[in-house]
Amino acid sequence: MEQRFRRASEADRRLRSSILAGKVQAPVKIIPASDSSLLVVFGNAISPALHERVIALFHAFQTWHDPRIRNLHPGYASLLIDFDPLRLTHDELSSVVKQLALASDSTVDRRAHVVTIPVCYDLEFGPDLLDVAQQAGLSLEEVVRLHSSPTYLVYFLGFSPGFVYLGGLPEVLHMPRLATPRPSIVGGSVGIAGSQTGIYPVDSPGGWKLIGRTPLPMFDPQATPSTRLQPGDRMKFSPIDRATFEDLPRRAEARLT
Repeated sequence: MEQRFRRASEADRRLRSSILAGKVQAPVKIIPASDSSLLVVFGNAISPALHERVIALFHAFQTWHDPRIRNLHPGYASLLIDFDPLRLTHDELSSVVKQLALASDSTVDRRAHVVTIPVCYDLEFGPDLLDVAQQAGLSLEEVVRLHSSPTYLVYFLGFSPGFVYLGGLPEVLHMPRLATPRPSIVGGSVGIAGSQTGIYPVDSPGGWKLIGRTPLPMFDPQATPSTRLQPGDRMKFSPIDRATFEDLPRRAEARLT
C-alpha cells in the first residue's frame, strides 16, 4: 500500500510539473456565478499562458455567435459568461464550455495583434513621473525607456469603457496607488498601479500614478469596435515629444475632412 501511495504521489508530482511546464493543460473549473452567468476558471495566477487559454475560449464563443450568450467578460485567468436563462441552462452551457475549451486549447492562435500607442511623457501630462523616478531610483529618461520598452499584454478591459489592464511592466516600475485618488483625470492619461500599467480612456476619477498621456482616443462609442485595444492584444508605447502630441490629432482630423 505504501508503494502504491509513493507511485501515486510521484505521478501527481509529474502531472503538476507538466502543467507548470505547459506540457499538459490544467483542467478548467466551471462555476455558476448567478442565475444567468457562468464563471470559467483556468487558474489562480496572472500569467500569459493562462490568459492565452482565456482569450482562446473568448474567441471561440465570439465565433460561435449564439444569441443566447449575452456578454463575455475575460479576466486574468477566467471568463465570465452572461447568458439568457430562459433559453439556456447552466448544465447546457457547461457542456458547451467543455467542448469549446478543449477545441480552443488545441488551436491557440499566438499571433496576437500588436498595437503601438504614442505617449508624451511630459511632466504636465505625467504629474507623478518625478515621484516614480525617485521611488525607483532612476532618472526620468530611464523611467521612460523602461516603460516604453516591453510589449504589453492586454489582459482585459474594465473600470470604465475601454480602460485597459496591461501586463508586462518592468518590476522596478511597480508602484503603489495614490493614497488619495484624484477626483478627475484627463482621458488618455497613462498610469501605473501595482504591477500594471494602463490608459484612462475618458475623463474620470482614479488613483493610478500618472506618467504620460496619449493623444489618441481610446474609446469611441460610435466606432466598431468602440475600443482601440481588445483583450488578448499586444501593444507597445512609443515616446513622442510635445509638438508631435499636439500635431497628431490635427493630422487625424485633416484626414477626415
